[in-house]
Amino acid sequence: MASNPPAPEAPFAPSDTFVYGAPGAEEGPFEEWNPTAESIRPVRGRHRVAKQRGGGLARSSTVLGVGVIAAVGAGGMASAQTGKPPVSISLPDLPNVGSLISDEETPKGSSTPLSDIGRMAAADTGTEEGAADAGEALRARIMAQVEQQQGQAQSKAQAAALAAAEKEAAEAAAKAEKEAKEKAEAARKKAEEEAAKKAEAERLAELAKQYALPTSSYTITSTFGEAGAYWSSGHHTGLDFAAPTGTLIKAVHTGTITSAGWDGSYGYKTVLTLDDGTEVWYAHQSSINVSVGQKVNTGDVIGRVGATGNVTGAHLHLEVHTGSGGIDPAAWLAGKGLSI
Repeated sequence: MASNPPAPEAPFAPSDTFVYGAPGAEEGPFEEWNPTAESIRPVRGRHRVAKQRGGGLARSSTVLGVGVIAAVGAGGMASAQTGKPPVSISLPDLPNVGSLISDEETPKGSSTPLSDIGRMAAADTGTEEGAADAGEALRARIMAQVEQQQGQAQSKAQAAALAAAEKEAAEAAAKAEKEAKEKAEAARKKAEEEAAKKAEAERLAELAKQYALPTSSYTITSTFGEAGAYWSSGHHTGLDFAAPTGTLIKAVHTGTITSAGWDGSYGYKTVLTLDDGTEVWYAHQSSINVSVGQKVNTGDVIGRVGATGNVTGAHLHLEVHTGSGGIDPAAWLAGKGLSI
C-alpha cells in the first residue's frame, strides 16, 4: 500500500526542551513515523460503518445459546458429582447481545425477549398448510360441539313431546274410561229403574187381583182434604163417588165387618177391617147387606149407594184409616194397583 508523502521537517528544538514523542538518550536515534490508514484509529462518532442487524442478532443468539448450553451442562455435571437433585435454572429475557457491546442506540426490534424470539421463530417455521389444518380442525371441533348440542336439544324436545303425548293419551284414556263408567252406571240405573217399574207393575197387577174399586159407574165429586162449610171439621175427610141410589157397594179387599149401622152425619155406615188393621169406611148407604163379624172377600157386595146423613145428593163417601189416622183414599187405592 502506498504511503503518504514525507512530512516536512520539524523545527529545531533545544535538547533540554521536552518534546512529546521525542526520543530520550536511552531510546536511541529518532525514527520518522508516517501514519497510514491502518495505523490511524478512527475518531468516534465519525465515519461509522453500518452494522448488519441480522448478523448481530445471529451472533447474539449463538452466544446466548452457547452460554445456556454451558450453564445447563455445568449444572448437570455438578448434580452428577454431588449426587444432589438438579436445580432448575430460569433465564430471564435478556436484551440483544449486540446492544451490550455497542454504544449506539438499540436498534428497533433488537431488545426482543428470548421467549418472544422463540415464539416468533416457531411462527416463522410454520406454513400456510399447517395454519389451514389447524383452522380446519378448530372448525370441525366447533361443528361437532354444535351438532352434539343440537342432538341433545332434539333429544330433549323428543322426550318432552313423547311425555306430552303419553300424558295426553293417559288423560284421554282416563276420560274415556270415566265416560264409559258413567254410561254404564246410567245404563245400570236405567235398567234397575225399568226393572223396578216392571216389578211394581207386576205387584200391582197381583194386588189388583186382590183389591177392587168400591163401586162402578161413578163420578168423583170431592177429594181428600178439600176445604168447605159442608164438613164439620172444615175440610173433606174422604173421597166421594157420586152414583145413582141403589148402586152396588163392594168390599175392596178380604176382611172382617167390624161396624154396621147408623152413624149420625155419616148416615148408614159400614166399617171393613182388613187383615193388616186398615179400616175402610163406607158412608151414606141406602142399605147395609152385612153384619158385624162377617168375613168378606174382595168384590163381595156389602151395601148400596144412598143419600143418608149429611149429604146434598146420592154418593158413596169412602174413608181409609190406619194407625196414624185418616189418609187419602185415592193414594191408598193407587198403591193397591187401582186407579180411579
